[in-house]
Amino acid sequence: MRATARHGAARAAWLLLLGLAETAAALLLPAALARAVDTLLAGAPGARRWALACAGLAGAQLAAGAARSVLAGTTDARAAAWLRGRLIGHALALGPRGAAPFAPGDLATRATLNAAHAGAAPAALAAAAAGAAAPVGGLLALALLDWRLAAVLLAGLPLLALLLRSFARSTADALERYQRAQAAIAARLVEATRGATTIAAAGTLRRERDRVLAPLPELSAQGHRMWHVTARATGRSAALSPLLQLAVLATAGLLLSEGQLSTGGLLAAARYASFASAVGVCVGHVNRVVQARGAGRRIGEVLAAAPVRHGEAALPRPGAGRLRLRGVTAARDGRLVLDGLDLDVPGGATLAVVGRSGTGKSLLAAMAGRLADPDAGEVLLDGVPLRALTRRELREAVGYAFERPALLGGTLAGTIGYGPARPAPGRVAAAARSACADAFIRTLPEGYDTPCADAPLSGGELQRLGLARAFAHDGRLLILDDATSSLDTVTELRVGRALMSEAGGRTRLVVAHRAATAARADLVAWLDGGRVRALGPHHELWRLPEYRALWASDEPGAADEGEADEGEGVRDGRAARP
Repeated sequence: MRATARHGAARAAWLLLLGLAETAAALLLPAALARAVDTLLAGAPGARRWALACAGLAGAQLAAGAARSVLAGTTDARAAAWLRGRLIGHALALGPRGAAPFAPGDLATRATLNAAHAGAAPAALAAAAAGAAAPVGGLLALALLDWRLAAVLLAGLPLLALLLRSFARSTADALERYQRAQAAIAARLVEATRGATTIAAAGTLRRERDRVLAPLPELSAQGHRMWHVTARATGRSAALSPLLQLAVLATAGLLLSEGQLSTGGLLAAARYASFASAVGVCVGHVNRVVQARGAGRRIGEVLAAAPVRHGEAALPRPGAGRLRLRGVTAARDGRLVLDGLDLDVPGGATLAVVGRSGTGKSLLAAMAGRLADPDAGEVLLDGVPLRALTRRELREAVGYAFERPALLGGTLAGTIGYGPARPAPGRVAAAARSACADAFIRTLPEGYDTPCADAPLSGGELQRLGLARAFAHDGRLLILDDATSSLDTVTELRVGRALMSEAGGRTRLVVAHRAATAARADLVAWLDGGRVRALGPHHELWRLPEYRALWASDEPGAADEGEADEGEGVRDGRAARP
């Protein structure tokens, strides 16, 4: 909230000045009106002049209020946009592991509703400061009229202060609970939307609807609680404020009867008493500030998470792309996945990482390109720790293809070219051909210019686009995390050959779930028990019964396929060895 206020300090200052000008005009108006009434009743000259002064002050109040309203709206919008940009940028900088505690739906709520509420902080603070000037000014004006009027009002101010304090505390607690329930519904809705096909196939629509809306009673309860708190505060102020005003008016009437106050003074005292006891206005200002503070706390929770830090080092040039993992240890969800793992991948070689489910293959792949950091140990590329590299140097050196690639870039060509530097159009088409994606792209009406949202893609076609994106960019290390699992055998074979022959001499790390994929690699790293159990060519490891057992759960004929393709795969692998 403080950062948002500092960002909008200039506009908040203008809002404060406009608010003070509006308040000043409102405070001067009763005094001018009192003089006009007294002059008119006394038959003295100048009544017209005071009437014109009253009209001028009323016009100034209206003009200042209108300008303040327009400026407040633009200030809220600019502050919310700044907060959204900062929040989204920081969430992306957290990396996959850093952002994991925040569900996508929760982040969406923080970046939309919470950012809008927190963005109102500069205008809300300026309005609260200007609004506080009205009761203070009203109290001072009463004191100038007669100190006894101010003393009567001061006697009730402690009650007003207690009322506002209670309102702020109750509203803040209810608002925090309301926002968390709101975020929970949004997070569950995003999960359900992603799994819509599974839900429809399982026939669990009602059950899933009930799960998504489970926090709704809490949301309703806290929403009603906020209304009740506001209603109680408004009701109490509605009872207390008139009592204070009546007390001031009664005192003013006595002073008038004793000749110590004029008729105009009585009129002014009534108006200033209304200003000084305007709790309803203060409740509105406090409510906006509390709302902005609560939303700011939720955004601050994301901003407080430590982003991925990058160094300032560069890779040596030229470089072979040698990858080394030394003593890498990593735990996930309280379970030790990698335990002091050591691995050395020669530059330009293709390494297949295999192992049973849960042995940390994808985690190793993530750490090899610093999508995750180990809890202990170090990962080096061409002798330089990945932590020491600049962000751009790291991302230009390491390319990825995933099991479920995201379609980013607007069009299919933009998706293939998505990366630190956009490749030439010819390179995009060549990469698509290597990934066996060119043929189906050209069947689309707009070809490579087809918007991603309009492209009906199967799982295999989606993976081929991800592979094309990996092939389209230069680098030293290419990591494929189960990126061919949805391809048919023939296409997977073609892509595998392209990976060996057309990947620009890069080092390749492939998470393999097929024996044929492992057979085409230069080396196979067999993960077991958090470490590399064995390292060597597939045809050598195949002699081990336990290694052959890894493929027993593969699709029918997988082991035979691995043996049948072994000769061709090993020949391809040997041809690609440095």
